[in-house]
Amino acid sequence: MTTTLGQTQYGKAETRVVRVTRDGATHHLKDLNVSVALSGAMEAVHLSGSNAAVLPTDTMKNTVMAFAKKYGIASAEDFGLLLARHFVTAQTSIHHARIRIEEYAWERAPGGSGHSFVRRGGEVRTAEVAFDGERCQVVAGVTGLVVLNSTDSEFWGFARDPYTTLPETRDRILATEVDARWRYAWDGTDGTDTPAPGWDDAWARARGDLLAAFEGTYSYSLQQTLYAMGSRVVEGSTADAAVDEVRLSLPNRHHFLADLAPFGLANEDEVYFAADRPYGLIEGTVLRDGAEARLPVTG
Repeated sequence: MTTTLGQTQYGKAETRVVRVTRDGATHHLKDLNVSVALSGAMEAVHLSGSNAAVLPTDTMKNTVMAFAKKYGIASAEDFGLLLARHFVTAQTSIHHARIRIEEYAWERAPGGSGHSFVRRGGEVRTAEVAFDGERCQVVAGVTGLVVLNSTDSEFWGFARDPYTTLPETRDRILATEVDARWRYAWDGTDGTDTPAPGWDDAWARARGDLLAAFEGTYSYSLQQTLYAMGSRVVEGSTADAAVDEVRLSLPNRHHFLADLAPFGLANEDEVYFAADRPYGLIEGTVLRDGAEARLPVTG
């Protein structure tokens, strides 16, 4: 029996870096969790144990810290692009770099000191940057974005079999925790005449489009809402930050009417039991016409 080495990669996962920028008495925070994955001409380390082509993962951690000092962190996407290009161009054995970043948001404390912050909820901004020496791929996203509509949602007319017990409803709570990723058309190959998009503005616009579509869609199914959300992001993107693909994963956070009859109480769509599991999981991709699907089905 013979074997062949397949695709490999290695890197440093989850380097936490917090960058403080001091503008007089007013401070600014960037709080990132950075994961680096590299691949290329590194077969020898697997086949013979030679480390000659292997950049230590500790060096990757140090590079993240040093780049945060040298260049600052304009945005998660900008920082990822800096790192990806550095690793590919600095080592001949490295042909491809993928940088995944989670950004944790902080808000200013209400006292107005300029240096006190409060961590914002469970929502996390994400960015994934890949570079192969010629082209970039930038994927932005958000996880942990919990949303709920207390009406304007129905679910009826569904298929039935002998095991179906779910009643139809013409008015229900629709709630989900949005996990969304969107891929930009920009790939960095147009030269200096076409600068990178303003990533912060592009991310904020896409997040706003997700929320607007969720709020504004009278929903007959979470699948319908998913398509409306993805379409809104693609159609709302601007020419300099055009979005070609949106991948959404939407767990259906079920809310069931509580049975209050044993207590002699009527429940007229007022009191619900929020079930955390099991839950429906709706996933899908929305593409700009003519665009190619590249985002994986699972994260």
